[in-house]
Amino acid sequence: MVDLEKASPGRSPEREPVPRADGEGCLVVAVRLPVRIVVLVLVLPVRMAWDALVVAGRFLRDTVLRPVGRALAWLGRAVFVWPLVGLWRYVVVPVAQGVGWLGNVLLVVPAVWVYRWLLTPVGHALGWFFRGVGAVLAAVGRGLYAGLAWFGRGVYCGLAWLARYLVVVPAGWLYAWVLTPIGHLLAWCGRGLAWCGRGVLWCLGQIVTGIGAVLYWTVRILLVLPALAVWRWVLVPVGRALAVVGREVLDALGHAWRIAGHLSRAVGRALAALFRWTVAEPARWVYRSVLTPVGHAVRDTVLRPLAEAARSARRAGRQALGSVRLSVRQARADLRRTLFGKPVRTPSVDRREPSGARTRTLEKRT
Repeated sequence: MVDLEKASPGRSPEREPVPRADGEGCLVVAVRLPVRIVVLVLVLPVRMAWDALVVAGRFLRDTVLRPVGRALAWLGRAVFVWPLVGLWRYVVVPVAQGVGWLGNVLLVVPAVWVYRWLLTPVGHALGWFFRGVGAVLAAVGRGLYAGLAWFGRGVYCGLAWLARYLVVVPAGWLYAWVLTPIGHLLAWCGRGLAWCGRGVLWCLGQIVTGIGAVLYWTVRILLVLPALAVWRWVLVPVGRALAVVGREVLDALGHAWRIAGHLSRAVGRALAALFRWTVAEPARWVYRSVLTPVGHAVRDTVLRPLAEAARSARRAGRQALGSVRLSVRQARADLRRTLFGKPVRTPSVDRREPSGARTRTLEKRT
C-alpha cells in the first residue's frame, strides 16, 4: 500500500516509537514513576543504614573478631587439643600397645596352641567317628525305605482300584444323569430372572438420570454461573490490577535499592575523600615533612653519639675486666706455687714409638 501521509521534516520514519511488546498501558506507565519516587525516598535511608552497618561490621570483623577468634583458637588448642594429643600419644597408645602385647601373650598364643594341638585332633577324631555311624545309619535307612516303598506301592494300587469302582464311576453317573439336567433347569430360570432384573435396573437408571439432570441444572444456574461471573468480571480484573501494582512495587524496590546503593557509595566515597584530605593527608605531610627530619636529626645528633659512647664504655669495661681477671689468675698461681711448690711435670710419651725405643728414651732421661 502507498503511504499518502507526508512525513514531517524533523521526524524520520525510523525514529518512530515502537509499541511495547508486553502490552503495558498508559495507566501502568503513569503509576510507575510516582511509585518509584516514593519507594526511593523510603528505601534510601534503609540502604544507607545497611551500608553503614556493613562497613562497621567489616571493620569490627577485621580489627576485633578475627584477632579474638585467632587468640581463642590458639588458647583452645593449647588448653584442649595439645594436652589430649599428648595424652593420646604418650599415655593411651603405649598403654594400649602394652595391653595388646599382654593379651597376645596371655590369651591369643595359648588359645592358638589349644586349638591347633588339642581341639583340632579331637575334632578330626569325632568327625571320623560320626562319618562311620552316619554311613551305617544310611545303609539301614536305605533298606527300610526300599521295603516300605514296595509295601506302599501295593497298598496304593489296591486303594486306587477301590476308589475307581466305588467313588469315581458312581460320581460320573450321578453328574451325567442327575446334576446336569438340574443345572440346565436352574440356568434357564436364572436367565429369566436376569432379564427381569435388567429391566428394573433400566427403569431405576432413567429415574436417577432425570433427577441428576434436574439437580445439575439447578446447581449450575444457582451457584456455578454466578460464581463464574464473579470470577470472570470481578476477581480476575482485581487480581490483574493487584498483580500489576505488586510487580511495579517490586520493580520499584529493586530500582530504588540499586539507586540507593549508588548514592550510598557516592556518599561513602565523599566521606572517605573528606577524611583523607582533612586527616590522612595532613597527618602524612606532618609525618614526612616534620617528624621524619626531626627524627633523623635526633638520630644523627643524639642517638648515634650515645650509642658510640655506650659501645666505647662497653669495650673499656671488657678490657678492664679482662685485665682484672688476668691479675687474679696470676696471683692465684703465685699463691699456689708459694704454698705447694712448683708442680712436677711428667714427661710426655710419644705413643707412636715402639716399646723398646720408649724404654731407652726413659733411661736416657733418668
